[in-house]
Amino acid sequence: MKVPFLSLQSLNQRYSTDLHEAFTRVVESGRFIQGSELESFENEFATYSEVTHCVGVANGLEAIELLLAAYSIGPGDEVIVPSNTFIATWLAVSRSGATPIAVEPDPKTHNLNSDAIESAITPKTAAIIPVHLYGQPADMDAINSVAMKHQLLVIEDAAQSQGARYRGRSTGGLGHAAATSFYPGKNLGALGDGGAILTNDGKIASKVRYLRNYGSAEKYRHEIMGYNSRLDELQAAFLRVKLRGLDAENKRRQEVAALFLTGLDGSSVGLPFVPHWAEPVWHLFVVRSKERDRLQSHLASCGVETLIHYPVPPHKQLCYKEYSALHLPIAEQLARDVLSLPINSAMTNDDVECVIGHIRDFS
Repeated sequence: MKVPFLSLQSLNQRYSTDLHEAFTRVVESGRFIQGSELESFENEFATYSEVTHCVGVANGLEAIELLLAAYSIGPGDEVIVPSNTFIATWLAVSRSGATPIAVEPDPKTHNLNSDAIESAITPKTAAIIPVHLYGQPADMDAINSVAMKHQLLVIEDAAQSQGARYRGRSTGGLGHAAATSFYPGKNLGALGDGGAILTNDGKIASKVRYLRNYGSAEKYRHEIMGYNSRLDELQAAFLRVKLRGLDAENKRRQEVAALFLTGLDGSSVGLPFVPHWAEPVWHLFVVRSKERDRLQSHLASCGVETLIHYPVPPHKQLCYKEYSALHLPIAEQLARDVLSLPINSAMTNDDVECVIGHIRDFS
């Protein structure tokens, strides 16, 4: 029995009729950039995320970058980032001209360790970017407490957590602002690239609207030096369709995760830890094994596809060779141990039992 890590065809097939209708609607409108579909999606996703403003942009990386620009964070500033994250979190900081300052994760949750932040703060620190990794919220009250004490901005990287909740509140509305991604494999995935910023600060939302559109609110009138980073009408229309099904998609992911947690209890792999205050949406289900590579090979031979998130931490990437001597033991150990099992709303219970059985057969 083959179990793919992710089948976008299967995930999108259930929306096929509505996606085709959305495509036709946009084509017949003749409006492909910054039209009514984008405005409607922004309003709908802001409501879903329990914030006042959503601004659609081209991708998740630029969502972070635009927020940093909107807050005038750049050369001479430092921004605290997790050592264990997808590299986009770091790249956005570097592209702004600021310096990423890596802080290690909590070994249990793999999210930014709030207890380790304060020792990394200097007079140059301008912001903290916690990542809700794997779809599980970071400990935002603790992070916000440190930020408030030192008068720092908090920008959530919510690219993996659409629909996740922290102490009953939606991720994306837990800091000063948030960035998210609609890359096709996300819980709320477009049919191409896309991203957005979320905030309750109208001035920041307005500034990002200028920045995403060449620094312009009126055609050929440019008030600030901006970017070309817009969520197009087609992707906005597709996202409106898929947003309506997001809660059901997330509920199925939670059901699959519950089966994994029960079925793999006492097995050879280390299981995800979920704090009592977190309601994750399981963008990824990440286990740990000291024999990760051999386990992955075993599962592949059984037809189970897995991935590694992430095999090389940012500070060990060639593009960050100036950080190569930095020793971040927790992130480095995670890179050696973690393995992402298939988890998505298209999986059947038989798929899950198949994966569990093959892991339990591993020795």
